[in-house]
Amino acid sequence: MKKEIIIIGLGEMGSVFSRGFLKASHPVIPVNRQQSPSSVAEQYPQPELVLIAVGEKDLPTTLDNLPDVWRDKAVLLQNELLPRDWQDKNLTDPTIISVWFEKKPEMDYKVLVPSPAHGPKAEIIQQALATLQIPVEIIQTEQDMLFELVRKNMYILTTNICGLKVGGTVKKLWDDHAVVMNQVFDDVLAIQQCLTGKVFERDRLLAAVLAAFDGDPEHQCMGRSAPARLDRACKMAQQCQLETPALKAIKQATVDSPS
Repeated sequence: MKKEIIIIGLGEMGSVFSRGFLKASHPVIPVNRQQSPSSVAEQYPQPELVLIAVGEKDLPTTLDNLPDVWRDKAVLLQNELLPRDWQDKNLTDPTIISVWFEKKPEMDYKVLVPSPAHGPKAEIIQQALATLQIPVEIIQTEQDMLFELVRKNMYILTTNICGLKVGGTVKKLWDDHAVVMNQVFDDVLAIQQCLTGKVFERDRLLAAVLAAFDGDPEHQCMGRSAPARLDRACKMAQQCQLETPALKAIKQATVDSPS
């Protein structure tokens, strides 16, 4: 019998992964908000992996409270994820997946492009999601996985922030508002480079983002989290001492303006 999978966070993403693990014959042990992870860890000290499927804002506290016996089994999937989010959390070689399928309450999951994954549990993730016809690409190096994380961040932040200004779909954004998109893209890239301490090839990143556009051309730019993402990006830019004029202009026009 296969070892159990612990899932912390039972939202939209957690539900999809749960289905995949169950179809792959793994027992799934959920940890909800009312439960103590430590008490669950006493009963299941050596699971196959611990999928942390909480939202971005809950990740730091969740990692702080993760039982020690689980710290070598963590799998992270959050948006806007970067190494800085886990490197000081005493995790041992976490598995990272950059999720490129969408799941909303009113719809089943929709795949844009294959989801890259890196780490010791990547193949288990790949096998589980394959039962749902969700493709996962195994990434061999930390450097290549970092590129994939930045790619996803560039996609989310650029489209969400541009959506506050122009609305519409990702196809319309590139076809009709390329100037705005490139300005926002450059500001977001400067932030990502500051937060990672790395320099990324702009043209390669842009091509990778546009490939994701092609995966779902009618994807709406602006999700409900867009204002918070813009605010967070502006704060990060300030911490990095970056000008980010495009972000400032959109914030001034769309967030700070009176209704």
